[in-house]
Amino acid sequence: FRATGLSTFSSLSLSLSSGSHLVCSLVHRHPDWRIINLDNVSLHCDCSDLLCNSKWYTSLFPRQGDVCNSRLVNHIFSTESIDVIFHLAAKTHVESSFECPSSFQHVNIDGTGILLGAAHQARHQLQRFIYVSTDEVYGAGVEQVFDESSPLRPSNPYSATKAAAEYLVRSYWDQYKFPIIITRSNNIYGPRHTIQGTLPKSQIYNVGTTCEIPIVQLARELVTMVSLVTAVNDWLEFVPDRLSVELRYPIKCEKLQQLGWRAQVSWAEGIRQTVKWYQRNPDFWPDTSEDQKPTREEAGHHPRI
Repeated sequence: FRATGLSTFSSLSLSLSSGSHLVCSLVHRHPDWRIINLDNVSLHCDCSDLLCNSKWYTSLFPRQGDVCNSRLVNHIFSTESIDVIFHLAAKTHVESSFECPSSFQHVNIDGTGILLGAAHQARHQLQRFIYVSTDEVYGAGVEQVFDESSPLRPSNPYSATKAAAEYLVRSYWDQYKFPIIITRSNNIYGPRHTIQGTLPKSQIYNVGTTCEIPIVQLARELVTMVSLVTAVNDWLEFVPDRLSVELRYPIKCEKLQQLGWRAQVSWAEGIRQTVKWYQRNPDFWPDTSEDQKPTREEAGHHPRI
């Protein structure tokens, strides 16, 4: 759960690991902004990489940073003048959502409702509520390419809760003309990534590129880049697929591109930078020793490297 803003311009935002990238980008590009960061630190979220050199940066960690803590969220909006909310906080991972769907509903839907309610009742008028959703709300698209008007057909508890949260966010536009923006992005990679631009008050934007790469090809590229080996297949271990596997999430992004947005880093350069960053930051890697084996969800259905 992350919040950002100037000393005279305040904003609030929520997120997991991709949110740390957003916070770092805001800190570096806008050192005079006041940034409040609430984060329910979990297994899949390590915020130790945040480079918080701004005098306006504040972080509130595990016990205080739960998006479902209505008392805390209401307190923030009653004591801070929040202008913009970046809402990225969510429980993720498809397989885990089947194992415990109620926790996904609580965080992704109830948490979003708590934030919307607090923002709506705040004494300071909100300028933007930016909800970061996922392309998975469209469901699988083997032949079809989705645009922002495509129907939502989520196929697992995770994407269903993200879609439900979208409807909740949009209901605040319908009822109160709440200044919302919804983004639906492809898979995000790399140590840092964010979007800039001036957007209308109630819109939905797909965020992605036309670059698609099979997971096995990606695994082989990573093995080659990290280890410089020739017998790549010897470094791959295949694990069972999930019961339901969606092979593609193709989306159209012309609507966002009309505003001037373009992907600034090619896939080849982006994956090179990502590998290089992880090589320079070995402490960021999880413990993969025999007595700390990855969980079923961490392993997923992908080849392990």
